[in-house]
Amino acid sequence: MKKRAFDALGLEEDEEDEEGPPFEMCLGSGHYHALVGANPIDVGAEIQIAEALSLECDEPVYSIERANDPWTVMSWRKGTLEVLEVSPDDLASSLGCPLPGKESSSRAARKPLRHVALAEGVRTHEAHRALEEEYGAPLPPGRYRLEETPRGLRLSSGTGDIGFADVNLSERLPDVIVYGVIASPSLDVFIVNMLQAGECIGQFAQPPRESSFMPGVGQIKGERSPERILAALGIPAELFLNT
Repeated sequence: MKKRAFDALGLEEDEEDEEGPPFEMCLGSGHYHALVGANPIDVGAEIQIAEALSLECDEPVYSIERANDPWTVMSWRKGTLEVLEVSPDDLASSLGCPLPGKESSSRAARKPLRHVALAEGVRTHEAHRALEEEYGAPLPPGRYRLEETPRGLRLSSGTGDIGFADVNLSERLPDVIVYGVIASPSLDVFIVNMLQAGECIGQFAQPPRESSFMPGVGQIKGERSPERILAALGIPAELFLNT
Protein backbone atom coordinates (compact mmCIF):
# COMPACT_ATOMS: atom_id res chain seq x y z
CA MET A 1 0.00 0.00 0.00
CA LYS A 2 2.83 2.40 0.87
CA LYS A 3 4.53 1.77 -2.47
CA ARG A 4 1.28 2.31 -4.35
CA ALA A 5 0.70 5.57 -2.47
CA PHE A 6 4.14 6.85 -3.42
CA ASP A 7 3.55 5.69 -7.01
CA ALA A 8 0.37 7.77 -7.09
CA LEU A 9 2.44 10.84 -6.18
CA GLY A 10 5.14 10.00 -8.70
CA LEU A 11 7.71 9.69 -5.89
CA GLU A 12 10.21 7.07 -4.80
CA GLU A 13 9.69 5.64 -1.31
CA ASP A 14 12.87 7.30 -0.01
CA GLU A 15 12.08 10.64 -1.68
CA GLU A 16 11.03 12.90 1.19
CA ASP A 17 11.54 16.58 1.93
CA GLU A 18 12.87 18.02 5.18
CA GLU A 19 9.40 17.80 6.72
CA GLY A 20 9.33 14.04 6.27
CA PRO A 21 6.87 11.82 4.37
CA PRO A 22 3.69 13.36 2.95
CA PHE A 23 1.47 10.98 4.92
CA GLU A 24 1.40 8.61 7.88
CA MET A 25 0.45 4.95 7.68
CA CYS A 26 -1.46 3.32 10.55
CA LEU A 27 -1.93 -0.44 10.30
CA GLY A 28 -5.34 -1.78 11.19
CA SER A 29 -6.40 -5.10 12.68
CA GLY A 30 -8.16 -6.22 9.51
CA HIS A 31 -7.82 -5.37 5.83
CA TYR A 32 -8.24 -1.62 6.39
CA HIS A 33 -5.30 0.66 7.11
CA ALA A 34 -5.22 4.46 7.56
CA LEU A 35 -3.53 6.91 5.24
CA VAL A 36 -3.37 10.29 7.01
CA GLY A 37 -1.89 13.44 5.50
CA ALA A 38 1.04 14.68 7.58
CA ASN A 39 1.32 18.23 6.27
CA PRO A 40 -1.59 20.62 5.58
CA ILE A 41 0.41 22.30 2.84
CA ASP A 42 0.09 19.16 0.72
CA VAL A 43 -3.45 19.92 -0.39
CA GLY A 44 -4.21 17.44 -3.15
CA ALA A 45 -1.80 14.69 -2.07
CA GLU A 46 -4.52 12.65 -0.40
CA ILE A 47 -6.87 13.25 -3.31
CA GLN A 48 -4.33 11.89 -5.76
CA ILE A 49 -3.42 8.88 -3.59
CA ALA A 50 -6.96 7.92 -2.63
CA GLU A 51 -8.30 8.30 -6.16
CA ALA A 52 -5.55 6.08 -7.55
CA LEU A 53 -5.94 3.41 -4.86
CA SER A 54 -9.74 3.36 -5.18
CA LEU A 55 -9.45 2.41 -8.85
CA GLU A 56 -7.75 -0.81 -7.75
CA CYS A 57 -10.19 -1.72 -4.96
CA ASP A 58 -13.75 -3.04 -4.88
CA GLU A 59 -14.36 -1.54 -1.44
CA PRO A 60 -14.19 2.18 -0.66
CA VAL A 61 -10.89 3.87 0.14
CA TYR A 62 -10.99 6.43 2.95
CA SER A 63 -8.65 9.38 3.43
CA ILE A 64 -8.47 11.96 6.19
CA GLU A 65 -7.32 15.56 5.73
CA ARG A 66 -6.08 17.28 8.87
CA ALA A 67 -5.82 20.90 7.74
CA ASN A 68 -9.46 21.31 8.77
CA ASP A 69 -10.86 21.38 12.29
CA PRO A 70 -12.52 18.95 12.66
CA TRP A 71 -10.62 16.65 10.31
CA THR A 72 -12.34 15.90 7.01
CA VAL A 73 -13.18 12.27 6.19
CA MET A 74 -13.45 11.29 2.53
CA SER A 75 -14.61 8.09 0.87
CA TRP A 76 -13.52 7.12 -2.64
CA ARG A 77 -15.22 4.52 -4.84
CA LYS A 78 -13.66 3.85 -8.23
CA GLY A 79 -12.29 7.38 -8.45
CA THR A 80 -15.41 9.16 -7.16
CA LEU A 81 -15.12 11.31 -4.02
CA GLU A 82 -17.70 11.68 -1.26
CA VAL A 83 -17.18 13.78 1.88
CA LEU A 84 -18.57 11.87 4.86
CA GLU A 85 -20.38 13.36 7.85
CA VAL A 86 -18.61 11.09 10.32
CA SER A 87 -15.83 11.67 12.82
CA PRO A 88 -12.43 10.16 12.04
CA ASP A 89 -12.42 8.28 15.35
CA ASP A 90 -15.84 6.73 14.71
CA LEU A 91 -14.80 5.66 11.23
CA ALA A 92 -11.51 4.27 12.53
CA SER A 93 -13.30 2.26 15.21
CA SER A 94 -15.76 0.79 12.72
CA LEU A 95 -12.89 -0.28 10.46
CA GLY A 96 -10.67 -1.60 13.25
CA CYS A 97 -7.93 0.87 12.39
CA PRO A 98 -6.42 3.28 14.97
CA LEU A 99 -5.51 6.84 14.06
CA PRO A 100 -2.49 8.87 15.18
CA GLY A 101 -2.87 10.66 18.49
CA LYS A 102 -2.86 14.41 18.97
CA GLU A 103 0.91 14.47 19.47
CA SER A 104 1.49 13.06 16.00
CA SER A 105 -0.67 15.80 14.52
CA SER A 106 1.51 18.59 15.94
CA ARG A 107 3.31 19.09 12.63
CA ALA A 108 0.00 19.55 10.80
CA ALA A 109 -1.19 22.06 13.40
CA ARG A 110 2.07 23.98 13.60
CA LYS A 111 1.12 26.63 11.05
CA PRO A 112 -2.34 28.26 11.27
CA LEU A 113 -2.90 28.06 7.52
CA ARG A 114 -5.95 29.49 5.78
CA HIS A 115 -7.34 28.71 2.34
CA VAL A 116 -8.89 31.13 -0.19
CA ALA A 117 -9.54 30.72 -3.93
CA LEU A 118 -10.13 32.82 -7.03
CA ALA A 119 -12.02 31.44 -10.05
CA GLU A 120 -11.50 33.44 -13.23
CA GLY A 121 -14.53 34.40 -15.30
CA VAL A 122 -17.07 32.78 -12.96
CA ARG A 123 -20.24 34.38 -11.64
CA THR A 124 -21.69 33.73 -8.21
CA HIS A 125 -24.67 31.74 -9.46
CA GLU A 126 -22.42 29.52 -11.59
CA ALA A 127 -20.17 28.68 -8.65
CA HIS A 128 -23.13 28.13 -6.35
CA ARG A 129 -24.75 25.75 -8.80
CA ALA A 130 -21.49 23.88 -9.45
CA LEU A 131 -20.82 23.37 -5.73
CA GLU A 132 -24.37 22.20 -5.09
CA GLU A 133 -24.06 19.71 -7.95
CA GLU A 134 -20.78 18.47 -6.49
CA TYR A 135 -22.19 17.99 -2.98
CA GLY A 136 -25.57 16.75 -4.17
CA ALA A 137 -27.44 19.03 -1.77
CA PRO A 138 -28.11 22.73 -1.13
CA LEU A 139 -25.16 24.52 0.43
CA PRO A 140 -25.65 25.35 4.12
CA PRO A 141 -26.16 29.10 4.61
CA GLY A 142 -22.87 30.86 5.23
CA ARG A 143 -20.68 27.89 4.37
CA TYR A 144 -18.78 29.93 1.78
CA ARG A 145 -18.33 33.59 0.99
CA LEU A 146 -18.67 34.14 -2.76
CA GLU A 147 -17.63 37.61 -3.90
CA GLU A 148 -17.46 38.82 -7.50
CA THR A 149 -14.38 40.96 -8.13
CA PRO A 150 -12.81 42.50 -11.28
CA ARG A 151 -10.35 39.58 -11.31
CA GLY A 152 -12.86 36.79 -10.83
CA LEU A 153 -14.97 35.11 -8.17
CA ARG A 154 -13.32 35.06 -4.75
CA LEU A 155 -14.17 32.08 -2.56
CA SER A 156 -13.47 32.16 1.17
CA SER A 157 -14.97 30.99 4.43
CA GLY A 158 -15.50 32.42 7.89
CA THR A 159 -13.63 29.41 9.28
CA GLY A 160 -10.58 30.19 7.14
CA ASP A 161 -10.83 26.91 5.25
CA ILE A 162 -12.75 26.12 2.08
CA GLY A 163 -11.89 22.42 2.04
CA PHE A 164 -11.79 21.12 -1.53
CA ALA A 165 -14.17 23.71 -2.95
CA ASP A 166 -11.47 25.06 -5.29
CA VAL A 167 -10.76 21.57 -6.64
CA ASN A 168 -14.49 20.84 -6.96
CA LEU A 169 -15.11 24.09 -8.84
CA SER A 170 -12.32 23.32 -11.28
CA GLU A 171 -13.77 19.87 -11.89
CA ARG A 172 -17.29 21.16 -12.50
CA LEU A 173 -16.14 24.12 -14.61
CA PRO A 174 -13.26 22.54 -16.57
CA ASP A 175 -12.58 25.55 -18.83
CA VAL A 176 -11.96 27.81 -15.83
CA ILE A 177 -8.62 28.46 -14.10
CA VAL A 178 -9.00 28.36 -10.32
CA TYR A 179 -6.25 29.62 -8.03
CA GLY A 180 -6.26 27.98 -4.60
CA VAL A 181 -4.15 29.98 -2.14
CA ILE A 182 -2.98 28.46 1.15
CA ALA A 183 -0.99 30.73 3.46
CA SER A 184 -0.03 31.51 7.03
CA PRO A 185 -0.96 34.90 8.55
CA SER A 186 2.55 36.30 8.01
CA LEU A 187 2.72 34.78 4.49
CA ASP A 188 5.96 33.00 5.39
CA VAL A 189 4.22 29.85 4.17
CA PHE A 190 2.55 30.62 0.86
CA ILE A 191 1.22 28.11 -1.69
CA VAL A 192 -0.78 28.79 -4.86
CA ASN A 193 -2.23 25.83 -6.76
CA MET A 194 -3.38 26.61 -10.30
CA LEU A 195 -6.25 24.21 -10.98
CA GLN A 196 -8.01 23.25 -14.19
CA ALA A 197 -10.42 20.36 -14.75
CA GLY A 198 -9.66 19.09 -11.25
CA GLU A 199 -5.89 18.88 -11.82
CA CYS A 200 -3.07 21.06 -10.51
CA ILE A 201 -1.37 22.51 -13.59
CA GLY A 202 1.15 24.57 -11.63
CA GLN A 203 2.15 25.21 -8.03
CA PHE A 204 3.93 28.28 -6.67
CA ALA A 205 5.46 27.63 -3.24
CA GLN A 206 7.34 29.80 -0.77
CA PRO A 207 9.53 28.41 0.63
CA PRO A 208 10.25 26.22 -2.42
CA ARG A 209 9.28 22.56 -2.08
CA GLU A 210 11.90 20.37 -3.69
CA SER A 211 10.00 17.08 -3.66
CA SER A 212 6.44 18.25 -4.26
CA PHE A 213 4.51 16.06 -6.67
CA MET A 214 2.84 19.18 -8.13
CA PRO A 215 4.40 20.83 -11.23
CA GLY A 216 6.27 23.86 -9.90
CA VAL A 217 6.08 27.38 -11.33
CA GLY A 218 8.18 30.43 -10.46
CA GLN A 219 5.48 33.08 -10.79
CA ILE A 220 1.74 33.67 -10.74
CA LYS A 221 0.43 36.26 -13.21
CA GLY A 222 3.98 37.53 -13.62
CA GLU A 223 4.48 38.13 -9.89
CA ARG A 224 6.95 36.36 -7.60
CA SER A 225 6.25 37.62 -4.08
CA PRO A 226 3.24 36.62 -1.94
CA GLU A 227 2.07 40.22 -1.49
CA ARG A 228 2.18 41.02 -5.21
CA ILE A 229 0.60 37.68 -6.16
CA LEU A 230 -2.30 38.33 -3.79
CA ALA A 231 -2.71 41.81 -5.29
CA ALA A 232 -2.70 40.34 -8.81
CA LEU A 233 -5.39 37.85 -7.76
CA GLY A 234 -7.42 40.46 -5.92
CA ILE A 235 -7.23 38.55 -2.63
CA PRO A 236 -6.73 40.74 0.47
CA ALA A 237 -3.90 39.55 2.74
CA GLU A 238 -6.25 40.16 5.68
CA LEU A 239 -8.18 37.01 4.75
CA PHE A 240 -5.25 34.93 6.00
CA LEU A 241 -5.24 36.47 9.46
CA ASN A 242 -6.67 34.28 12.22
CA THR A 243 -9.27 36.45 13.86
